[in-house]
Parts: sequence; structure tokens; C-alpha cells
Amino acid sequence: MTRSKNTQKIMVLAGLLMLMHAGLVGADGLIVVPHPWHQPHPMPRPPYGPPVPAPPTAFPLEVMYHRVQVTIDELVATTQIEQSFFNPTQSRLEGFYLFPVPPGAVLKDFTMLINGQKVQAELLEAGKARQIYEDIVRTMRDPALLEYSEQGLFKVRIFPIEPRSEKQVSISYREVLESEFDTIEYRYPLNTEKFSAKPLNEVSLEVRIKNSRSIGTIYSPSHEIDIVRPSEREARISFEQKQTKPDTDFRLYFTLSASDVAMTLLTYQDEPDQGFFFLNISPSFSSGQSTLTAKDITFVIDVSGSMAGQKLDQAKKALLYCVDNLSVGDRFQIIRFSTEATTLFQQLTGFTDESRGQAQRFIADLRPIGGTGIEEALERALIKREDDRRPHLVIFITDGKPTIGETNEDTLITKIKRMNDAHTRIFTFGIGDDINTHLLDKITEETRASRTYISPSEDIELKISHFYDRVQSPVLTGLSLEPAGPVRFEHCYPRDLPDLFKGSAITVFGKYRGQGKSLLTLKGMLEGKPRSFELEGRFVKNETQHDFIPALWATRRIGHILDLIRLHGQEKELIDEVTELARTYGIVTPYTSYLIMEDETVRTANHLLPQELQTLGWINTRDREEVDALKSEYSGLKTKSGRSSVQASTELEALNQAMARPGMTQGGERHAFTRIDGSSTTLTEQVKYIQGKAMYQNGNFWVDARLQDRSQRQKISLHFASPEYFALLQQKPEAAQFLALGQNVRFLLDDICYEITE
Repeated sequence: MTRSKNTQKIMVLAGLLMLMHAGLVGADGLIVVPHPWHQPHPMPRPPYGPPVPAPPTAFPLEVMYHRVQVTIDELVATTQIEQSFFNPTQSRLEGFYLFPVPPGAVLKDFTMLINGQKVQAELLEAGKARQIYEDIVRTMRDPALLEYSEQGLFKVRIFPIEPRSEKQVSISYREVLESEFDTIEYRYPLNTEKFSAKPLNEVSLEVRIKNSRSIGTIYSPSHEIDIVRPSEREARISFEQKQTKPDTDFRLYFTLSASDVAMTLLTYQDEPDQGFFFLNISPSFSSGQSTLTAKDITFVIDVSGSMAGQKLDQAKKALLYCVDNLSVGDRFQIIRFSTEATTLFQQLTGFTDESRGQAQRFIADLRPIGGTGIEEALERALIKREDDRRPHLVIFITDGKPTIGETNEDTLITKIKRMNDAHTRIFTFGIGDDINTHLLDKITEETRASRTYISPSEDIELKISHFYDRVQSPVLTGLSLEPAGPVRFEHCYPRDLPDLFKGSAITVFGKYRGQGKSLLTLKGMLEGKPRSFELEGRFVKNETQHDFIPALWATRRIGHILDLIRLHGQEKELIDEVTELARTYGIVTPYTSYLIMEDETVRTANHLLPQELQTLGWINTRDREEVDALKSEYSGLKTKSGRSSVQASTELEALNQAMARPGMTQGGERHAFTRIDGSSTTLTEQVKYIQGKAMYQNGNFWVDARLQDRSQRQKISLHFASPEYFALLQQKPEAAQFLALGQNVRFLLDDICYEITE
């Protein structure tokens, strides 16, 4: 049977747009073709080998690579895209390349090349595109394209697409970015998780920023990026992934600032008296040696017998690297400890060619022998200094538990607290699994530092030297943040601000109450003198653009509470808060998921929670083996040593320091479960983020976690693709993100529960 031209066009559009995940907002095109055996110029079937199976009526070509280069000159962003598509069939194909227009963007100089030849793209305005979208939903019974119902569309016919060959597509366009309080946002959509038939071989994105003003903070909430600053008015931001299915739009924020310390403030509020904020603090590029604060640093290294071999060899190389990168004006000390502790110098000594030579010889002579006397080593590290106004860092490296002197962790912590009257920060490095993680973590908790664990397979030298690169140049120390005006902060993380170092940044997530303009004052010590920096913040009602903030705040809050539970004991109030926060914001780690499942199973059994509103509780009835594995991991929170203890500490520290979405999914990929239809899924695949909240897949339904609130609400049930269904979309366009999840969805919007069913 031969399809009409119009039917074929609709099928092609449907095939593409069904492949676009809710959340994709333009600038990422796909080539889709109708059924290959109905092409106008089919190729003969190959004479040898099995017949090629026919794919569905409409299908996407495989994406080989996706490369993006962006130049932001002043406020003009030029985006260049290169994609390569592969035809896996034995047929010559005809297809369409479709490119959704980013919402709100005014694209200029749009050009498109296919295999090097310039082509003319047809622009379908939003009204015409919306009608096509709705017709396809009715016909194809797939709502994924509803996300784009307010967007225009570029469309290009492509023929021929030769069998077993590639098509290269290049696109270039310009847009003018908006600046709000000297903060600029750039967004590029990469959300194609649902629609890639295969993982992409390569995804890369590079942004080059040039401006006549100094570039201040640079931050991405969506991806872990690499930042290079050739000068104070230039920056290069990049990331690259291999064999991946991108599922998150790329978002980038940067500020323009002439201050020694730059600050970016973003807010989110969707409830009357409660909001969330994000603050990024970074030193300017121009902060040179003259603005750096001279520091005292003490290296404490375990040389007990268990450090013999590669561990000590790598640790020695790391120490040499740190010493070689000290700055003029720094003072330093090295303490080796086993059964007893020995210092290199009588006291902290200035960095000179002579002292560096002494340190190099001391490090070369380190030999493994004896037990582990942590108490004496830390006593020597915390000895009173001549000038305690200088920042003092201790880098503490060990692979064991205390066996000499005081061995009780709580008594040791009490002694450290008493000795540390100069507020020295002790950064701990635990090597291997046979260590007391509770002791090391309590040390960093008490001294407001951070912990790092190095597994037997990891490179000790690389980890320690990478950390040292971040902390070797203090710019601003002893920080405090104070809001003034009608706004007050609460539950800010980190609770105590760390020192600010050159080339790094501090990100703060918190909650606030009140609204209006508020003056934020950052105070600290710069070059040994008190300094303050001010930022006028604006806290407005119904600010929902930056919807990544609530979930990242919840991630840090959960990391903090789980650490309290792990190190200081379990309390029901803390368990209840973690469970509710994790469910509401979709923080599905093995530890939080176990708590959610147990909570929902009990409430469902007691008729306090309808089964259809469960988020993860259904797993309890589907896969007991994996549930037991989650229970075992949660129990690992309470253990003080061993692999499970190190894993728990490492992942909770990552939650405590989460800066972007990848930090929210610690350990979730380790656990796979069987769905009702027999397919497999992981914890991280069970949740989608819409408008700052979490939606969970429960059987055939996507369920809004907020519906577990038992308050009485109006409920409206609609059949998928009915006239009432499309009327809802017209009346409330914000419903599109929920509707695009599938044919069966339960969600909360404007305090009304909507239930969509097939």
C-alpha cells in the first residue's frame, strides 16, 4: 500500500517529534524517515546474509556525533552545530531534518549545510506547528511532542540518504542573550535520552566567551564543565561525553564584574512564603600574587607498616608536588607518623630554596614501619603558631585506624576540638578500605574541611595533587554571609563557608523567607585585612525560571542529614525529613530510595496511601533481591570501616558538595529493577524533573510525588487525546510538560489533581 504525500509527511513529523523528550526546547535536530520499504528508490535486498528486518513506520537515523561550538561576543551568541547521521538499512531513503526553534529566541542568519551543500529550510510558525502537533497526537497516540506546542519549526527535505552511509548536517545561527543584573544565561538543549536508538558516539560542547568587561562567576547547574580563563575578559567552557544518551539541557550562567570577588544570585519561588536561592562566589581572574593570602600548611603523612609499597611511593610523589608548588611567603611543616610522630622542622618554616631541599630529602627518606599513632601526629600539627591570623591548612593522609595512643574516636575528636583554637581546617585523605571513616569524617566536620577517599585502584598522587591545586592559593578567608532588609536566610549549605581560593568557586544553596530587595554582604580577610563585598539581591514572587535550585538545595540538605544520622545516631525526625525531601525532589540514591520504599510500603499496608500514588514503594513487590541490596547499603551508613563505609562516606560527601544535576544521582545506577512489563530500569531512570519537582514512574503511570499530601483537592479525570484534553493544553500551556510524559499521568497543577488515562 502506498501512502499519500500528506499522510507520509504527518508520519515523518510524528516519528521525529515522538522521539523528542519532554524538556527539549530546540536547537537539536534529528533526521527521520518513513518506512524504508516504501521509499521511492529502494535498493535491492543484499544477496547474502539474513534479510534486514523492517523498522517501524517512522524511525530516526543513528546519530554518530553531535558537536557544538558557541561564541558569545558581548551578548551575541553564535551557535554552530555539527551532526552526523548514519543510515543502517540497505535502502536509499528520503527523510526530513527538523529543527525546533528555541522558545523566545530570535534566530538570525540561520544557515544549514547537508554534506557541504547549502539548503533552504522552511519555517513553520508556532500556530501552524501546533495544529500539526495536535493532529499527530490524535493519530499516533504519543504526546511527547506536546512539550513543543508553542514553538516554531524549521523543516528540510533530505534525499537521497544512501544505504549504509552518513549524512553530515551543519547549522549556524545567532541570537541576542539577555542580561539581568549583569548575569547572562545561555541554554543549549541536549535532552534526547528517550529518542536515541543507540548511544551517541560523541557529544561535545565548547563555549567561548569574550567581553569588554571582566568575566566574573561561571556556573553550569546541568553539567560538570571544564573552565579555562586565558584572560579576565575571556573564558572557555567545555564538556565531552562518549557513548552517551544525553538527557539534560545544557545551561550556563556567567556574570560581568569588575570586583575582586564576583557573586551571582539566582532565586526560585513557587510558594507564598518560601523560596530557594543559589549564590556563586568566585575571585576575579585578575586576582594575582599580590592579592593572595600567605598561608601556613602542615602535611601529616602516615608511614605505618601498612603503607608499604605503591601507597607510600605515590604519597611521597604527591608530597613533593605540593612542596614544589608552595609560594613565597608561605610557611610549612611535614609530620610523619607511625608508632610515634616526627617533624621536619622545629616549627612552621618559611618556604625557601633551602627549606625546600630539606623537605625533599625528608620525603625521600620516608620508610614504612610500626603502628598508627594519630593522636600525637595531630597534637604536633595543631601546636600554637606565632601568628594565628594566617590561614592554616592541614593535609592529613592515612590508610589505617588509630592503634597507638588514644584510639577512641569521640575522645580524639574532643581533644582536637580543644587544641584547635585557631580554627585550623584539617583535610583528610583516607587510603584503602581498612580505615575508620567515622573518625576522619568527624575530624573534617569539626574543622569545617572536606574528606577524600582513595580506593586501592586509584592514583594517590593524582588525587592529592589535584586537591592541592585547588587550595594552594587563598584569596579570601574567614568568610561570612549576611543578608539585610526584608529577607532572611535559613538552612544554607555549606553551613560554614569555606575559604575562597584562586581558580575555584563557592556555591551556596539555601532557603529564604520574605521578598523584595535585600543587600547581601560577604565579609572575610583579604591579604590579612578585613574586607567586605556587597550584592543587591532581588527576591520576587513566582520566580520559577531557575527550577534547578530546589532539587540541588534538597540534595545538600539530605547529604547533611544523612551525615548526622551516620555519625551521630538515628532519630525519627531526621529519617522522616530525609524521606520526604528525597521523594519530593527526586533524590534517589540507594540510601534515600530504601527509606522511601519502606515508608510507602508501611503506609500502603495501613491504608494511609493509595497504591496508585506510590513513587518507589512498588519495587518492594517486584524485586526483593534488589530491595535487600538497598537495605544492605543503607545499613552500611552505620559501619565505621570497610568498603561499604567508604562508599557511603564518599557518596554523602558528593551530595554535600553537589553543584550540578550529576551530583544528585549518587549510586542510583548500581541498582536495576524489573518493571511490571518485564523490562529493566534503574533508580535514576525512575524519576523525571518538571517545574522543580519530581515525577515517578509507577507501572504505566507517571505520578507526581506531591499528590501524597492528603489534603482534599479537586480532581479532574481526562481521557488522553479527548477534546477536554486539548482544551486543558490550550487553557494551561504549563500542563504540556506533564502531558508530554505519556498517556497515563497523575499530576498537580494550580492545586488541582489531574489524572490522564488512555
